[in-house]
Amino acid sequence: MLTIIFSFLVSAASVYACVVNEVSRGLTITAGIFGFLLMMFLIGRLVGKKIGKVQAELQNVMLEGQKRINRDIQQFQNKPGGNPKAMQIQIEQKQKQMIRQAQALIENFAPFQKWNLLMGRQMNTMKLQFHYQLKEFEQVDGLFAKKGIFSKPMLTEPLAVGMKMARQYTHGDIKGVEKAFKKHVKWFRGDRASLLYGVMSWVYVKKGQYDEARMLLVKGKESTANEVLIRNWEMLSNEKEKKFSNKGLGEEWYALALEVPPMPKAQRMRGNAKAQNRF
Repeated sequence: MLTIIFSFLVSAASVYACVVNEVSRGLTITAGIFGFLLMMFLIGRLVGKKIGKVQAELQNVMLEGQKRINRDIQQFQNKPGGNPKAMQIQIEQKQKQMIRQAQALIENFAPFQKWNLLMGRQMNTMKLQFHYQLKEFEQVDGLFAKKGIFSKPMLTEPLAVGMKMARQYTHGDIKGVEKAFKKHVKWFRGDRASLLYGVMSWVYVKKGQYDEARMLLVKGKESTANEVLIRNWEMLSNEKEKKFSNKGLGEEWYALALEVPPMPKAQRMRGNAKAQNRF
């Protein structure tokens, strides 16, 4: 908001100076427009650099946290005889710690709301993703319920739309899921739409609507060429509904918390390795 106000003041000052000096109408209008755009650019550049520093800090927290988690997983997989359940709990605890740390940094964006009209929406979009990862669904539903043009989360990424569809399914709002799918899928091209087709077809399968799922996957496999969608279409076409699976969609699918991801497996020791360990 302040960006527009300052830009307007500079524009008005430029116009006033031109009028006082009896500059032609065309140059006066040009000066006003130029002053407005120049101030918008300068403020945007300055504020953008400061926002970038906060974003870099947040991304670094997430990156370093994920590196630590990946190292733990690698060590577990290389260590025979580990307890998968205990490892899963340990990983979840570290993920929560990482997300909480990153979550606290979101408030560092708050001072920029008076300069950037979309900052409130961007902050709520980040909050949405973090609350979802922490399975704090009451807060997630509250964010989705926001109606303000400057506060509701941005649904510009397939994962965010998938989260909305997943929550609607959880609440039994199948029509809402279909509406969200139809509204947003058209904005994603190629493989970017795969997650939404995966979620919608999964909902149909769970509701026993196999014909609807199969017809949807016909469109999905043609527009995305995604192997998971193609395979699921083949399974449904051959009446092998039980083999329908979205696990091939990877982390984005499991991020929706509609299915539990598989636990990491420790490597099994070979027979000769066991024998060697006796000496």
